[in-house]
Amino acid sequence: MKNTTRGTLEMTAAMIISGTIGWLVTLSGRPVTEVVFWRCLFGALTLLPVCAAMGLLRYGQVSRRQLLLAALGGVAIVVNWLLLFAAYSRASISIATAVYNTQPFMLVGLGALFLHERLTRAKLGWLLLSFAGLLLIVQARPDAAVSGSDYLMGILLALGAAFFYALAALITKKLSGMPPHLIALVQVLVGAVLLLPFALQSHDAIAPASWSLLMTLGVVHTGLMYILLYGAIQRLPTHLTGALSFIYPVVAFIVDAVAFGHRLHPLQMAGTAAILLAAAGMMRVKRLPAQPSAVND
Repeated sequence: MKNTTRGTLEMTAAMIISGTIGWLVTLSGRPVTEVVFWRCLFGALTLLPVCAAMGLLRYGQVSRRQLLLAALGGVAIVVNWLLLFAAYSRASISIATAVYNTQPFMLVGLGALFLHERLTRAKLGWLLLSFAGLLLIVQARPDAAVSGSDYLMGILLALGAAFFYALAALITKKLSGMPPHLIALVQVLVGAVLLLPFALQSHDAIAPASWSLLMTLGVVHTGLMYILLYGAIQRLPTHLTGALSFIYPVVAFIVDAVAFGHRLHPLQMAGTAAILLAAAGMMRVKRLPAQPSAVND
């Protein structure tokens, strides 16, 4: 019971932290490539001593194949973050988060294509419900401050982010013997290296307030969030981990409404409810793996 209580607290904290990522990204006022670069760099600086303390940096801890796959997953994670963060300013944090939660169905589709996993009637039914929810969101009228083309582009970017999350999760399924903290470290290191040229090209001075937000994104919303998440995964049964993961979108919706005044319209509410219900149903059909990128933006 003690382990379960601690795991529940860790998972809840991780999901609350994840739900506020969009708020910090928007407030930073920096280009998306720059935000992701600093998130990766500060995240790596946080995870590096943790992995060292856990003895995960010893030579021979992982194979070259595992490192290569982890790096490939890191590329997918970086693209995932870039697309999702870009969706926030176009379709709002709430809508981007709702559409992003189609990721379990992307993973099911990729699993059927590349891992020959069977697509059952139950899975197909939840997939259709999620698609119906997506159609409702697309048909909804965006806020007056958002043009129709920007709104649709935001939805497409969030869908792209969900796809690359699923791709990263599919790759990570091949890394069952690699410690998850080390996978996360490799991913953020890859992100920092890939986006370094974009960060060097920026000539605009970063304001002190933006620096604090970028550091928080890296240290708290990446490093600390991963540590809490993996601590929870080790202590909780899969069904409880899946149930608590829905704290993330709820917090994101609340933050978007309170901080930016964005509230879902009736069609958007219906579509969001359908997607989240379908995602919950899919978790009951099949236990989805808790990956380093499974719940955080």
